[in-house]
Amino acid sequence: MKIGFIGLGHMGGPMAANLAREGHAVAGFDTAAPMPEGVARADSAAAAAAGAEVVVTMLPNGAILRGVAEETIPAMTPGAVFCDCSTVDVDSARAVAQQARTAGLGTLDAPVSGGTAGAAAGTLTFMVGGSAEDFDTVRPLFEIMGQKAVLCGDPGAGQAAKICNNMILGATMIVTCEAFALADKLGLDRTKMFDVVSTSSGYSWSMNAYCPAPGVGPVSPADNGYTPGFAAELMLKDLRLSQQAAESADADTPMGQLAAALYARFVEEEDGKGKDFSAMLPRFEKRHRDS
Repeated sequence: MKIGFIGLGHMGGPMAANLAREGHAVAGFDTAAPMPEGVARADSAAAAAAGAEVVVTMLPNGAILRGVAEETIPAMTPGAVFCDCSTVDVDSARAVAQQARTAGLGTLDAPVSGGTAGAAAGTLTFMVGGSAEDFDTVRPLFEIMGQKAVLCGDPGAGQAAKICNNMILGATMIVTCEAFALADKLGLDRTKMFDVVSTSSGYSWSMNAYCPAPGVGPVSPADNGYTPGFAAELMLKDLRLSQQAAESADADTPMGQLAAALYARFVEEEDGKGKDFSAMLPRFEKRHRDS
């Protein structure tokens, strides 16, 4: 399949490389990132999209997505599919979908979960909004780049699923870090706490698969000095998207709102920027009840 891939950073680069490794003809464009092995360099986003059967985008935010869509959609062949894998606001996803449909293109919003390790290993999960027909067209690519793809509903549904998922993730990581810090102050061994919580009602992905305590549970960024697998500033972005969506939908999300505020403080006022989102644990270790 002929693929255009726009956005070749920490996530997009390995995703494009995996597609090329499986024999697809991938033309890539990025304003700064290096070209992955096997990916042909295009001089512009429009050049990467020209003649492609599927165009995949992995971009930082909705404003950039809208700009790229303005450039690439007119260059695409009618019947091709514009598949955005960025995490952006639902309104931008729906606006780009409408623009693509008006141009006679298929369209999917397909944000991912799994972080940079999942992108490199081809084990991402895709949460997809769009038609079943367009989903089936892109499914073989999802199967190369990931381990699971779920068609969640109409355009925008993929972004809605990602936002809701990461609101849960942000809140559970905070309370997991709080619990370890509390256990320390109560004199409870971290390994013993993990053994209890990971097999009882406190079970969560944050505890069991991505434990924020170094040397406890499976290997995680905590064991590498909190070098990001999923950066705290990206969690903050997703939590802010959740609150933007909650405001638009008139939904009451007090825990999501508090999680967004805590990550904003961590990233913007403390030392969280550039660290994994699980680095909330050393933050809480240093804090006291009224600090």
